[in-house]
Amino acid sequence: MGLPTAGRDLLAHGIGGAKDLPIPLELAIAGAVAALVVSFTVLAVAWRTPRYDAATSGRPAPAWLDRLTSSTAWRVALRVLGFVFFLYVAAAAVFGQDTLVNPFLGVFYTLLWVGLVPASVLLGPVWKAISPSRTINAVLAKVSGSDPEVGMYTYPERLGYWPAAVGLYAFVWLELVYPHSTEIGPVRLWCAMYIGIMLIGGALFGNRFYERADPFEVYSSLVAKLSVWGHRDGRLVIRSPLANLDTVPVAPGLVGVVAVLFGSTAYDSFKEASPWVKFVQTTSIPSGLIDNVALLVFCVGVGVIFAAGCMATGVGPDVRRSTLPDVFAHSVVPIIVGYIIAHYLTYLVEYGQTTIVQLSDPFSRGDDYLGTADLEVNYWLSFHPDFLARLKVGAVIVGHVLGVIAAHDRAVRILPRRHQLTGQLSLLVAMVFFTVGGLYLLFAA
Repeated sequence: MGLPTAGRDLLAHGIGGAKDLPIPLELAIAGAVAALVVSFTVLAVAWRTPRYDAATSGRPAPAWLDRLTSSTAWRVALRVLGFVFFLYVAAAAVFGQDTLVNPFLGVFYTLLWVGLVPASVLLGPVWKAISPSRTINAVLAKVSGSDPEVGMYTYPERLGYWPAAVGLYAFVWLELVYPHSTEIGPVRLWCAMYIGIMLIGGALFGNRFYERADPFEVYSSLVAKLSVWGHRDGRLVIRSPLANLDTVPVAPGLVGVVAVLFGSTAYDSFKEASPWVKFVQTTSIPSGLIDNVALLVFCVGVGVIFAAGCMATGVGPDVRRSTLPDVFAHSVVPIIVGYIIAHYLTYLVEYGQTTIVQLSDPFSRGDDYLGTADLEVNYWLSFHPDFLARLKVGAVIVGHVLGVIAAHDRAVRILPRRHQLTGQLSLLVAMVFFTVGGLYLLFAA
């Protein structure tokens, strides 16, 4: 693909706006709200006891598959493949040309950030298996005779997921706000700082640091909870996605992670809306300041609205109200996945193909190392706006319905019986607000 088209795709993130959505906005919103209300009503009547239990849910996977995925050879093979790909892309970042056709940008923004979602849903926690930081840390530990699981210090549990939330915010800031986000130099520097921090953190706190502080691993592992693959007593099991979602480890900062993921996706759509574009173009306020404030407001706003919806309920003597946002934060994961599909599907499919083509020529010299340089990009999705529209709206609605189910099961488990239904109303209102706002932004972009 030539430079003009590739650049346009990368800068626009491939997000289809109103022209791609030949469905009345009012009809989409009405249908989505009705789906949420009906789902909640049905759950209130038919789902009065918790159904998900990590200790019993799921059935054992085939023995041969469990042996394969738990074998040292399998884990080493994944790490080697992941690290070889990391070195290949790093070579493009260091020695390739500073242009939009450098595959480093496509790998970073497309295959890594957006591609982690379908990969993790289908295969499980992909980044944990191929993370270059984990690989380097494991090799250094092997050389020094130490255990990569154990660092010099114990990871402070009070930090929880907050370092990952900060790291995720740093990424979305680079992608959505930083004015030079499509230049190789700044992105390369960001990646170098990320790798450096991960290696220092792994040396200090062991692999626990990656589980809580690596933004990409936390992102991938959260989304992977919507896959059918899980573990129980060290063995691979097959679970329903919602049963797997219920196993998300609760720790401080989890609501911060989902707020950044959800809020940044909403902001990415909002900044393409015509009223906002007109305001930015006509105001005397520097656009950089406006964009920074808007991204922060979206992320913090999502967190505050969700936290308020969770905390506006009665609690029992064994539950602290301040912990409820983190306890229910797992219910936002399917909503995040739904919005990522709605906002980035075209971008992933079409610019992802472009990136695969560009990967064959990492130094822009006319090479064809991977044999993909002559492949043609398929624009089927862009040529079928009706199908694309229904898929986008359907993804948003399904994500919210699954979120309501996940929240309901957690509520009937931890809330006092007298508050199990009425206590969910405030959270339902928050989810309705997210649905209406999300669909409006999807149509307004």
